Amino acid sequence: MHHMNLAIDIGNTLAKAAVFEREQVVDTFRSETPDAAFVESMFRAYPAIDAAILVSSRDNCFEVEQAVKKRVRRYIRFGADVPVPVKNLYDTPQTLGCDRLAAAVGANALYPGSNVLIADFGTAITIDIVTAQGEFLGGNISPGATTRFKALHDYTDRLPMGSLDGQVALIGKNSQQAVESGVVNGIVYEIEGYIERFSREYADLRIIFTGGDGNFFAKKVKNPIFAIYDLVVYGLNRILEYNAD
Repeated sequence: MHHMNLAIDIGNTLAKAAVFEREQVVDTFRSETPDAAFVESMFRAYPAIDAAILVSSRDNCFEVEQAVKKRVRRYIRFGADVPVPVKNLYDTPQTLGCDRLAAAVGANALYPGSNVLIADFGTAITIDIVTAQGEFLGGNISPGATTRFKALHDYTDRLPMGSLDGQVALIGKNSQQAVESGVVNGIVYEIEGYIERFSREYADLRIIFTGGDGNFFAKKVKNPIFAIYDLVVYGLNRILEYNAD
């Protein structure tokens, strides 16, 4: 049986994992409360997993990490010291979110020889650039949709809590609409502005939307976009293969 890889991305609100065979995703898993049972469910389904890589935006992932380590021949906790197949030009690589670097590796693997803009829509929105030469240039961070809704609700007395479920008008006719349309349209115009500007700087720019809200915004932005929910795990698998014995 061909060996399988497990890539786990523990984000701020959700853990996403994928099982790979020959660089193809065989299955995906997710959990809001990743623990040893979450890990065991994946190994029960795919006992051929013999290598794993994990990245975490949370401080505490000890239980998951220990459960993985005892089941595989080869394990990588992805951090700034792990070699990657792109050139990292970030000034402070130790402070760079490893999920952002993994996403950059994933984008470069999907579109080798292309300039790529990655928009990751999670608790935060990150905009990152990888060049056709395989250089990670860095990028920008702003609050994600839920973070914006929460800030408006928590820091004002009268504004309701918004969500991405409502109708998005150009002009809100009530407070709920005003909050939801303001946040959604604000993000859309922000992203369209980046795409327009970077398209002038970088020839034949490819655009990838990823993260929990990536599909939602891919439908709102008027550009040809490749939406891939789990770009980070694709990058992690590439890094795992790159560091193979």
